[in-house]
Amino acid sequence: MLGIAGAPGAGKSTLAGLLIEGLGPMAALVPMDGFHLAQVELERLGRASRKGAPDTFDVHGYIALLDRLHHELGETVYAPAFRRDLEEPIAGAIPVPPSVRLVVTEGNYLLDAAPPWDRLRALLDEAWYVELDEQVRLSRLVARHVAFGRSLDEARQWALVVDQPNAERVFQGRDRADVIVRSA
Repeated sequence: MLGIAGAPGAGKSTLAGLLIEGLGPMAALVPMDGFHLAQVELERLGRASRKGAPDTFDVHGYIALLDRLHHELGETVYAPAFRRDLEEPIAGAIPVPPSVRLVVTEGNYLLDAAPPWDRLRALLDEAWYVELDEQVRLSRLVARHVAFGRSLDEARQWALVVDQPNAERVFQGRDRADVIVRSA
């Protein structure tokens, strides 16, 4: 199991997608984003304005799925996906058949040292940290938010007020990575 961590907008999903594309059916991508709490639950908890922060994910469900992928080798395991166009996770959207030899998972907090996130690192055979020039990363992040419906001002505000504190936390786990990948 390969984990790819990095700040929002650093290129984790792009790198993971390229690996999966190159490896074909022997590999499967299981993104952490599928474990976002549903919008209705974020609103109930008062966390919708911070979506993407560590406490806006079902970390225990994510840990359980990765553990299951390690041990249930004889049957298809289903993982959730995250649909940015809906801003919602979709259960059972990603099949991981027994023929898969490499599971690639990517997300912000794979290298986080705070419990319960710290349990993730032990489930990864290898962990990569993706980094990108800060100005480029922020620019790409703002562009992504605009592409999914926010105004330019809303996108900049979200990137700086919500995403940036998460990016700073993610950076703290950088030293727990086996490989540092410099994104372009």
